[in-house]
Amino acid sequence: MRYKLAGITGIWMAGFLALCGRPVYAAEWKEPQEDSRANSIEEAVLEPVGALALLESEKTEEEYKVAARQAEGALWGYTNLGISNVDDNLNIRQTPDENGKLIGKLPKNAACELISEEGDWSYIKSGKVEGYVKSEFLLGGWEAKKRASEQLSKVAVVNTTSLKVREEPNMECEVITLVPKGEELEVVEELDEWVKIMIDDEENYVSAEYVKIEEKLGSAITLTELMYGQGVSDIRVDLCQYAKQFIGNPYVWGGTSLTKGADCSGFVLSVFKKYGISLPRTSGSQSNAGTKISMSEAKPGDLIFYAKGGRINHVALYIGGGQVVHASSPKTGIKISNYNYRTPAKVVRVLP
Repeated sequence: MRYKLAGITGIWMAGFLALCGRPVYAAEWKEPQEDSRANSIEEAVLEPVGALALLESEKTEEEYKVAARQAEGALWGYTNLGISNVDDNLNIRQTPDENGKLIGKLPKNAACELISEEGDWSYIKSGKVEGYVKSEFLLGGWEAKKRASEQLSKVAVVNTTSLKVREEPNMECEVITLVPKGEELEVVEELDEWVKIMIDDEENYVSAEYVKIEEKLGSAITLTELMYGQGVSDIRVDLCQYAKQFIGNPYVWGGTSLTKGADCSGFVLSVFKKYGISLPRTSGSQSNAGTKISMSEAKPGDLIFYAKGGRINHVALYIGGGQVVHASSPKTGIKISNYNYRTPAKVVRVLP
């Protein structure tokens, strides 16, 4: 069955269309039901929508339903899209109160699902975080869609067990590091058989065969309290919590400011400085500043180093639970990653 409408307006329109040489069809009249609201998006697209529906449809009922299903979540996976409209990070709280427990951060221009409103607060879900934010700092509706379209970023999602990252786009080139399945890499450029990506602050290449390119919006960062095992000192707990305060702040090459911008080694240097511990300036030098340990021995507060061509070129702070916090790249700034988002080269203990 194809969809056509008739009615008083339809009679006039039908005559007009006939003069124009367009085919016109009749439709059965149905008495309005007591409750004619559609129960699903599929039903909604089949409801009459006025004189415009008089124009002959080229879709069958099944085709309409398929289109409707495809339209669900079309806003990059969000039904009721919200965008963080702040200069840095929007606090997510457990309760709709300024004194509510801080459970996450929604970075600038990051996306969320708007679930409900409660006074001046909105209840949202973003990433792994659900909680309340001040409504005045969120964009919704058309404004959110417009801002989101400007902030979309391409990522390469790894779809193989261990993705080889190379310095140049050829199979003969040395493998720099391995990236596990499910990790998302920032896309710089798509080539024929290769994808240029960012690993922290350096450009490298991966085979296009083993990644899936997706467009994504930023999401919330969880600040769920870390779970520490026995034997973890208070200074380790405090240092990790202190470092997490700066998530979302900018990456600046050569910088050491936790608020205005730092690179990977500058971030670690400044965090440890707060606790009276002096570290060398570069990641290579920092890798020799403490005691080398295995990954299985790592505790929150230890340092994990990464290498390129056998040379240490990046450092991150282990915060427990298989995660690190680090100043990653100019685009992502200070962020949390899985410790094995690339292959660790060395683990060092500086704290007692």
